[in-house]
Amino acid sequence: MSGKLFDLSGRTAVVTGGEGYLGSAMAEALAQAGSRVYLASILDDACRKVAERIRAETGSSAYGIYLDISSMDSIKTAFNTIYGESGRIDILVNNACYTATGKIEYISEEDWQKGIDGTINGVFRCTQAVLPFMETGGTIINIASMYGLVSPDPSIYWDSGFDNPPNYGAGKAAIIQFTRFAACHLGKKGIRVNAIAPGPFPNEKVQQNTQFIENLKRKNPLGRIGYPDDIKGAVVFFASDASSFITGAVLLVDGGWTAW
Repeated sequence: MSGKLFDLSGRTAVVTGGEGYLGSAMAEALAQAGSRVYLASILDDACRKVAERIRAETGSSAYGIYLDISSMDSIKTAFNTIYGESGRIDILVNNACYTATGKIEYISEEDWQKGIDGTINGVFRCTQAVLPFMETGGTIINIASMYGLVSPDPSIYWDSGFDNPPNYGAGKAAIIQFTRFAACHLGKKGIRVNAIAPGPFPNEKVQQNTQFIENLKRKNPLGRIGYPDDIKGAVVFFASDASSFITGAVLLVDGGWTAW
């Protein structure tokens, strides 16, 4: 019984930003659970390479496809192609994101708007575009951030260059509110909408700054940073029947960062 709860066989999933550090892990987890997975990004060649690796390692169905979250036309084209190939779209993971850096004292309005567009606006576009393909139900998983709930601690970042710009947290907070709104308005259509808020998951390049990584570890109750495998269970949980009576929720995968 417990195995069937997490079984995604026969379902089709789309992961935007599927070639990325966490996106590829999410796509792999969904494929391992049995779903047909499309990794979607403007970096479509990279998506195809990751999909090829997933197919080779898991024996599952994984494919790469071009999708630009800043363009509704691009999103609709990708979803139409996916639906045409698989006959269904059951799971959407809104993971893709882009931003523009800058401190609150001098970030330009143009850069501010770019960060907002690359977070909440991209999630909105993909969500609206997928709805016609979820007429019999589905699940949408929005990737927010712990910084949609709390502010970055400036003392952690010092002059590392890795501090988050103000538009990133604002956009991620908006994703959390949009998740609740969508959950309440789409529930009667059989569509569940939940969010995952990852904590400190610095990629391999950032991990080379050992002082910064030590700062993150000291801040976190579990005393370590997150790794891609740490996000897999949360994605499969929300995508599967194991969470069949859960919608509008925000699951923190942060090692306890926001607990104090």
